[in-house]
Amino acid sequence: MDASTLHRWASATARFVLPPVCLVCGDAGQGSRELCRACHGSMPRNIHCCGRCALPLPASTPACASCLVTERPWADLWVPFEYGWPLDSLESRFKFAGSLAAGHVLSTCWLDAGPPPSMPELIVPVPLHESRLRRRGYNQALELARPLARRYGLPLAHDLLYRSRRIDAQTDLDATARAGNVRAAFAVRRLPKQKHIALVDDVMTTGATLAECVMTLRAAGVPRVDVWALARTPLR
Repeated sequence: MDASTLHRWASATARFVLPPVCLVCGDAGQGSRELCRACHGSMPRNIHCCGRCALPLPASTPACASCLVTERPWADLWVPFEYGWPLDSLESRFKFAGSLAAGHVLSTCWLDAGPPPSMPELIVPVPLHESRLRRRGYNQALELARPLARRYGLPLAHDLLYRSRRIDAQTDLDATARAGNVRAAFAVRRLPKQKHIALVDDVMTTGATLAECVMTLRAAGVPRVDVWALARTPLR
């Protein structure tokens, strides 16, 4: 039993014994969810944004200034939240502190956000390099993709796309450096029979990683690739 499966089993068992407590503020959870009503209501929805890169904006627009000069390789995208409090706190615990409970809360919020703009035939999570996967114990994109696949009755291919080389951390890099950092960092193991894929990740910052994954899938022969991400970072 891997760490991800064991943690989900332990969390499910604990919910039968102890009432849920909000992971953000410590108040009583909402139903079976480890998030209180107030914190759930504070999750920052990405309502007004760019139609091509999901950048949060004062008013929605089909394409922001950057997208008018930069072609985005995906066909459509779905990014229901903005990366802000309290989502950023939960994401940090999920991604860097080993909290699958925080990931479960984030995935339920994503499911509550409503259906995607179009339905694919296959879901593919953005992969981690094997060395990082061993250190973390799970792929956060895959943990978010599983509930989405179950909700919409879609197949999930967790090993279709893989990282062919290690890359430096993207955190402190600007958009140009991020794009260079991930160039040729992904590969496809096999061509899927499905013609419409949704690529799933947790947070979209500049879109460099997602764009590289999309171009890799399209180069392998996939006609249409959409992007699904939980949250989009605002301009700093």
